[in-house]
Amino acid sequence: MKAEVINPFLESARRVIEQLIQVSPSPGDLGVKNVELVDDHIWIMIGMTGQLSGNIVFGLNEQVALRMVSAMMGGFVLTEIDEMGKSAISELGNMISGNASTILSSQGIVVDITPPQVMKSENLTTFVPQRALFIPLTVEGIGEMDIQVMIS
Repeated sequence: MKAEVINPFLESARRVIEQLIQVSPSPGDLGVKNVELVDDHIWIMIGMTGQLSGNIVFGLNEQVALRMVSAMMGGFVLTEIDEMGKSAISELGNMISGNASTILSSQGIVVDITPPQVMKSENLTTFVPQRALFIPLTVEGIGEMDIQVMIS
């Protein structure tokens, strides 16, 4: 895996989050880790095919996801990730990945993305840990979201 593959997702996430909630996220350090399930987390998984194939996974603690969705909805407070919350957090992952695929296309890399799947840790029974490039994004006043790229 090449580290530059994550850059379009980082750039896109920063733009989309800034547009949606008017806060500029701060990236942490790029690393490689085994993606493992963590309790009380929401996972947004988007598949990628074409010149790059694999998965992009955005991971957020449930409380961070609730704050993110509330901010996206103009301050409307959610107390649980219901269908509206799943739809909003799914759209966040979709917007980030769609913009990242546009950035990749401008670099001559043609990819297609799949619709996002939103999952909770406790609902995943057949998860196989995988190595991924990852970078955390800290959104002030909201929390941290991890961008995990598993692309070959």
